[in-house]
Amino acid sequence: MNSTDVRIFEEARPLLLGLAYRILGSRADAEDAVQDCFLKWREVDRSELRTPAAWLSSVCTRRCLDIQRAAYRARVDYVGPWLPEPIHSTTPPAVDGKLAASLTTAFLLLLERLTPKERAAYLLYEIFDRSYAEIAAMLEMDEAACRKLVSRARQNINHDKVRHVTPRETQERLLQAFQTAVMNGFTAQLAALLSSDIRLTTDTGGKTVAATGVLEGEDVLRALGRAHVWWEGCNWRITDMNGGRGAILTKNGQPALTISLACNEAGLVSDVFIMLNPDKLARLEPVNIH
Repeated sequence: MNSTDVRIFEEARPLLLGLAYRILGSRADAEDAVQDCFLKWREVDRSELRTPAAWLSSVCTRRCLDIQRAAYRARVDYVGPWLPEPIHSTTPPAVDGKLAASLTTAFLLLLERLTPKERAAYLLYEIFDRSYAEIAAMLEMDEAACRKLVSRARQNINHDKVRHVTPRETQERLLQAFQTAVMNGFTAQLAALLSSDIRLTTDTGGKTVAATGVLEGEDVLRALGRAHVWWEGCNWRITDMNGGRGAILTKNGQPALTISLACNEAGLVSDVFIMLNPDKLARLEPVNIH
């Protein structure tokens, strides 16, 4: 493989990783899919490829579908609530807000309602602006069936929520206010930030102690009212995470947890997502992803 071939792949890598992560919800699995794609790229007769980017996307998508099917049993046996691995992106905020919004934890959880092929077709059409003809070729199906996949996907997720993008300034303000209220035990101030249907989801993978289910309403306020005890000694860093702003809490220089918020159109926090699974936190180093 010559330097031009390597350059073509490396230029495509952030996009391939972004596609794979959105389909799989796992950085580790996404990186495996991209690496498998590179191995196939190294062996293929590239002189016969008219559009290398389309070929790479097709191979990556199909590999992701294989990985997702194989991972089904592990997801069924997962202990406690499951959240996508947090992504600490080094990429500047996307000019296209649609790309950034599709990296959020809330969006990725909506995609969990879809079958693997529905998920891939929906992402390729709605987020990556591929035509039905291109997607049909990638998924090895006819165009009419591909249109039905996207239509079913739209019916199974809340399209309004997908389109809603909370301004970064609002995310930053809410995170800072959330940090102040939680760490000082200011329950009244915290309550003022939360929507009436607030939910708290904590992913431990069964490896640390936390709520074993999703908390709602007053249970969320009671739990967060004790968080200053649990998180004592942690250093907060508000940073770019999953297409928006999130917080990484470190202890002794190592990530102890991450926090991300979802907001409603009124600017109130509707979901709090906390990652405590040490396996997922271990892969939190910065990554270039589109």
